Amino acid sequence: MKSAYIPSSRRGWLTSVCASAWMLAWPLHTAKVAQAGQAAKRPRLRLAGPMATVSFPLMRLVDSGVLTGLAEKVEFVAWTNPDQLRALVLGGEVDFVAAPSNVAANLYNRGAPLRLLDVSVWGMLWLVSRNAQWKTLDQFKGQEIAMPFRADMPDILFQLLARQQGLDPARDFKLRYVASPLEAMQLLITRRVDHALLAEPAIAMALRKTQSFPVSVVAPQLHRSVNLQQEWARVFQRAPEIAQAGVAAVGDVRQDAALLRQVGAALAEAHAWCWANRKACGEMASRYAPMLQADAVADSLLATPAVWRSARDARPDLEFFFGHLMQHQPGVIGGKLPDDGFYF
Repeated sequence: MKSAYIPSSRRGWLTSVCASAWMLAWPLHTAKVAQAGQAAKRPRLRLAGPMATVSFPLMRLVDSGVLTGLAEKVEFVAWTNPDQLRALVLGGEVDFVAAPSNVAANLYNRGAPLRLLDVSVWGMLWLVSRNAQWKTLDQFKGQEIAMPFRADMPDILFQLLARQQGLDPARDFKLRYVASPLEAMQLLITRRVDHALLAEPAIAMALRKTQSFPVSVVAPQLHRSVNLQQEWARVFQRAPEIAQAGVAAVGDVRQDAALLRQVGAALAEAHAWCWANRKACGEMASRYAPMLQADAVADSLLATPAVWRSARDARPDLEFFFGHLMQHQPGVIGGKLPDDGFYF
């Protein structure tokens, strides 16, 4: 059976290519997951993630029932902040968790029983602003910017990109740290700040809210301003793809290679489904998290790279990202590059 539990808290084709490559490497279609004659099903598999893009494939796994051949009960659990994420992992309360890549590396390097399975988010961060003309970080010098999750994604990525182009995050910007993306979005909508760093689908939700009555009467006109993925490409002379977040196996499941192959194949297919069926994905996400508007989720997928890679295939990109973090903020990944055991 399947259930969903929420505690109180180049696009479509490219994804299909990535999913197909995974299937060729691991010849196991997800239909076989549901039909697999396992010697003994697990009593339960718990999948956890935030109310953001990285969790949509996990929701799809529960919603489609594709893992019913592996466990009697499959459920989705929401985490709302990085501290709660860490508690879920360290407390052994989940089997698979969607997480920022730096947090996964940090936990692994500090001894948490965790193994990265995939990277499914390659860019979902934008500066949302009342100014429609500014498109690079240097144009925001001296400006106040609402920033969720101090010392976590997206703050560390903003700081990395600022430093890489000779800007001092502490001196050149007025960073207003807030507890959550929702708080940052509310500051924007109520005109208490002019700029905020947000992730999808919060961006799409903010844009839709400010174009609708009665919010539009009091809210500013907002714009997607700086695309941090494009800043990454400009500053580092690389593709506009940041190995930002993915799914990790936690606890004893990380040692079950057969299970990881099956879940990995299912995740590749679920990711492809989400981008190929944006409207249906939005409707699904809103069932799991009523605060997510279905239309806004569909909008957000248009603004998010449709890229999925296994952890091993993503390793060069992850190590490039982690290597730069080591130069400025080594503590955010646990002080060293993860070794081979981190990547599945």
